[in-house]
Amino acid sequence: MSESTDPEVPAGRTVPPDAAEAAGAPDAAAAPTTPTTPAPPAAADATGPAATIAAGYAFTGPALDLGALLWDGHVLPERQIRIPLSMLNRHGLVAGATGTGKTKTLQLIAEQLSAGGVPVFLADIKGDVSGISAPGTANETVAQRAKEVGQQWEPTGCPSEFYSLGGIGTGIPVRSTVTAFGPVLMSKVLQLNQTQEQSLGLIFHYADTKGLELIDLKDLRAVVAFLVSDQGKPELKGIGGLSTVTAGVILRALTAFEQQGAAEFFGEPEFDTSEFLRTAADGRGVVSVLELQAVQDKPQLFSTFLMWLLADLYTDLPEVGDLEKPKLVFFFDEAHLLFNDASKAFLDSVTQTVRLIRSKGIGVFFVTQTPKDVPADVLAQLGNRVQHALRAFTPDDAKALKATVKTFPHSAYDLEELLTQLGTGEAVITVLSEKGAPTPVAATRLCAPQSLMGPVEPTALDQAVKSSMLYSRYAQPVDRESAYEKISAEQAAAEAQAEAAAAAAEAEKQAKAAEKAARSAPKPDPSLAQQVVGSGLFRSLARSIGTQVGREISRSIFGTARRRR
Repeated sequence: MSESTDPEVPAGRTVPPDAAEAAGAPDAAAAPTTPTTPAPPAAADATGPAATIAAGYAFTGPALDLGALLWDGHVLPERQIRIPLSMLNRHGLVAGATGTGKTKTLQLIAEQLSAGGVPVFLADIKGDVSGISAPGTANETVAQRAKEVGQQWEPTGCPSEFYSLGGIGTGIPVRSTVTAFGPVLMSKVLQLNQTQEQSLGLIFHYADTKGLELIDLKDLRAVVAFLVSDQGKPELKGIGGLSTVTAGVILRALTAFEQQGAAEFFGEPEFDTSEFLRTAADGRGVVSVLELQAVQDKPQLFSTFLMWLLADLYTDLPEVGDLEKPKLVFFFDEAHLLFNDASKAFLDSVTQTVRLIRSKGIGVFFVTQTPKDVPADVLAQLGNRVQHALRAFTPDDAKALKATVKTFPHSAYDLEELLTQLGTGEAVITVLSEKGAPTPVAATRLCAPQSLMGPVEPTALDQAVKSSMLYSRYAQPVDRESAYEKISAEQAAAEAQAEAAAAAAEAEKQAKAAEKAARSAPKPDPSLAQQVVGSGLFRSLARSIGTQVGREISRSIFGTARRRR
């Protein structure tokens, strides 16, 4: 990064080893701008179009050095093309066909931002950006490129952290709780209609008021299922209730969402997005690399993360307006994967976020193959453009080329021809000046990055992850008691109580039945002795015997004589 205001003074930079792609010689000559001969003396072009173009990039404040101007078949190292650091929050686009050097351009800008004290976030889908953490390796290609563009190159790596979504792949796991994600974003990713979204809002409201923490997706599923059960139906009756049909839609959408790998993303410990805003001890911005190679086939998971991350930062960060340098700059590589098959709700969310997050000091750059990969409403928010070569092998390619040319300001170049003839590591650039006006379109031979152009070794990457101070904080998932466990415990207790009550009722029923049976049972036949004792003859004889015995006892006691007959 350079603060020089003199376009004649080349800015010093640094470059990496594998610069064959970004620092390699062009593979085709571009008329009228691709250089094929040594640069002419600067005085020969002191007042021509090249001087006019270069003057548009002579900024007074800090700026990133992108490369040297290409004009009339020559590289003009004294004509430096830059981008003001203060304009990096106005967002941008890096586009071009496969193999034209997009990722290396991303790397070039990111490492200069880091050197300027600006934290950087890189979404690395292909797995080839991790080299930004390691110094580059000098070679003849790098030396030749540095000489052509007036670059003072020395190998330098950036302070870096590596992350992964929910621990899928190598990196510090990034997770969010369902509660923090919120009903609005959840409705968008589940593609719910307005009525279903309102019902989901009621579900979140109920969980909050009852102290049911929604940490992962099974918590949300448990609450939805409970609220349509016999026990839970009365809970929302006073505020509209939850229909069984709507609950079924939400549960099916959650199942489909989980099949995209989303279950890994929701959980604890929840990631604090302020970690992306850190600077190193030496003042350089930390480069946060989100490794997405393991989830290339899960675009909805990546889209979900993007929505949550931007929304979380937008919510937490204060309004700051325009700063001398941004608080954070995002780069989303392979952005066409982000927008492929994206729902309208997602596109609306991204558009709104990109439009508003600038005032929070956040810049967003999309890296993709053609501008048409980015929705028009999003593209309209991108003030800085780095357009690498496009191919026109098919009618669709030719149509895309014409559409791309129309998106640029009026130019001294024949852009339709130029864009098909740019070499690797060359691009057409227009940015916003310090006053916010578009700069002249400039064909540029780009500097080579100063960090390693290619992935670091897997062992080095794993070591970098585990040696981070953040690893112990976020690596181990935590599954504490939350809505699922609380509802399951309550349901188990209710079931046990119901079973006990049913058993007691059954026992009482059986006891009553036994008592009734006992009362209605026939009496048994008396025995022979019982029949004799109970007969009338026996009772009469017993009375007679009793009377005679009584008399005899009386006589013996009172001395009365027996009457003679």
